[in-house]
Amino acid sequence: MSTEPQPLILIVEDEPELAKLIASYLEEEGGMRTQVCHRAQQAARYLKGNFANLLLLDITLPDKTGFELLEELRAENITIPVIFVTGNSIEESKVRGLNMGGDDYVTKPFSYPELVARIRAVLRRAEGSGDLSLTKNVSISDEPFEFCQARINPQRLEITLPDGAVGKIGRKEIGIMAHLRAHEGEVIPRKALIHAVWGIHANVRSRSLDQYIVKVREFCRASPVGVDALRTVHGIGYIFDPEGKHRDTPAKAG
Repeated sequence: MSTEPQPLILIVEDEPELAKLIASYLEEEGGMRTQVCHRAQQAARYLKGNFANLLLLDITLPDKTGFELLEELRAENITIPVIFVTGNSIEESKVRGLNMGGDDYVTKPFSYPELVARIRAVLRRAEGSGDLSLTKNVSISDEPFEFCQARINPQRLEITLPDGAVGKIGRKEIGIMAHLRAHEGEVIPRKALIHAVWGIHANVRSRSLDQYIVKVREFCRASPVGVDALRTVHGIGYIFDPEGKHRDTPAKAG
């Protein structure tokens, strides 16, 4: 029995039978694991909360195009390798996909052995480039770390709470927790937090950051340290103070 890790391939294909055939071949002949999504938004939600090694992406989807999905993922700093799979053989479409950051382009109908070979080639390039980022500041290869007495596992996108309960956790929440932990007791400006997690060129609205902060506070609330461990500093940003050493800092739990 092989002990080699099996890469997880996210198949985004709106034809259920074709998606099933692709998944079956990749698992049985390619030694890979698969996850199937039939809609772009379903795939976006999955990737925001889970890690996959490669995205096999149809261009024509019911809710939006594969190009639009890739743009959305890149805006979220999700840099998963992508192979476009499409019935469109027009060169302009192929060039657009590659220029957007696609790693390869396969036209239907295709040979399954060739598809497996292309996937493996892209995975080798991705592994060689070291592009295993979950966020700008956290990699899939990072060791688990402690946050509010919970254990965060970047590789599995999991959180183990102090009572032993295990749950899923999103990429951005992990990035925020890692940055807060690295700057414990410091006042962290909102812009600095965004740059650390999303990247310096990211266009992230304050409301989006607030939504993730709310989620992180819920993890604090569920731990012995309580929600006051992460407080808002008016007009500036946040302070992560799980031991209460800086409670004189003008802030609110907000």
